[in-house]
Amino acid sequence: MGMDKCKVAFPRFGNYHIPLEFLFTKGLGVEYITPPPSTRRTLELGAKYSPDYVCSPFKFNLGNYIEAIEAGANTLVQTGGTCRLGYYGELQEQILKDLGYNVHFINMSRANYNNPLTFYDEFKKINPNLSLKKVTSSLITMLKMVECIDEIDDFVRQNVGFEVHEGEIEKLHEEYLNSLRTVETKKDVEKITKNYKKKLKDVKVKKPKNLMKVGIVGEYYTIMEPFSNHFIEKELAKKGIVIYRWMNVTNSILHNNGKEQKKTIKPYVKYYMGATSMATIYKTLEWAKEGFDGIVHVKSFGCTPEIDAMPVLQRISNDYKIPILYFSFDSQTSETGIQTRLEAFYDMIMMRKEKR
Repeated sequence: MGMDKCKVAFPRFGNYHIPLEFLFTKGLGVEYITPPPSTRRTLELGAKYSPDYVCSPFKFNLGNYIEAIEAGANTLVQTGGTCRLGYYGELQEQILKDLGYNVHFINMSRANYNNPLTFYDEFKKINPNLSLKKVTSSLITMLKMVECIDEIDDFVRQNVGFEVHEGEIEKLHEEYLNSLRTVETKKDVEKITKNYKKKLKDVKVKKPKNLMKVGIVGEYYTIMEPFSNHFIEKELAKKGIVIYRWMNVTNSILHNNGKEQKKTIKPYVKYYMGATSMATIYKTLEWAKEGFDGIVHVKSFGCTPEIDAMPVLQRISNDYKIPILYFSFDSQTSETGIQTRLEAFYDMIMMRKEKR
């Protein structure tokens, strides 16, 4: 496929479509098609053509691909992964071919994460005239963008529920993300981020002395793609709760502290449990020790590593007397059921807080 005709897409995933767009347009010199934000249609499209009992991230990804193809994409990129995610690529490629879509598929699970040059080999399938220098430079800028997006997200999560003038933080957050689409260099990213950090810190917030703190843990995709978890962070923040979430690309991939995690959770876990389960247990234990008011555990239906983590979380809950609310999401999840359970959880942690 000639690079002048190549239109690449990657599944929608939180706000990471912005750094991905930068990498593909500036580093690989191809057009990037951002799939539209995930909606009920995305999930229904994906669920329609997916195996019944596959996890919902598979269905969302497949729906994203179909919507990206509708928007003009002809080259689809699939990441590798440490759970069934690593097998998505071949199956999704076959499904799309069976549906009659004539697209080129780049499956990054064929690359070796311990050898970055293998990623370069995969990227060359997208643009054979690739410049290693250009890709490396763009990758450095992209990774800085990811770090900055995650840092700003953390600030938003912990302050958005306490604005004096509702909507200010969200508006600035949107402006910030749009500004990142104009960057050319790592310095541009740092300058824009510094500017918006100041703007966000200048927003008037009113926090009570006795703050309620809730940590969110769980499976990689569902915790980071807001539509797939029914915007659970926003719903909790609306109630005046400080939200903490460790799981993002920066913490889990760029600066992973796997050895520290294993050491900390040794009293609860003897063997490696796979995917995000170790981080889930690690942060739950850490936040329980810090006296958080509650933990919300989110996962897709059938996510085996997170199912394995749940009995361990329950032990931590019993040992540290910290409430944990469990959510399992799929294409059939009811909005009303989520709201009811969140209300009950909020009432419970509020009553516990008042008794202390």
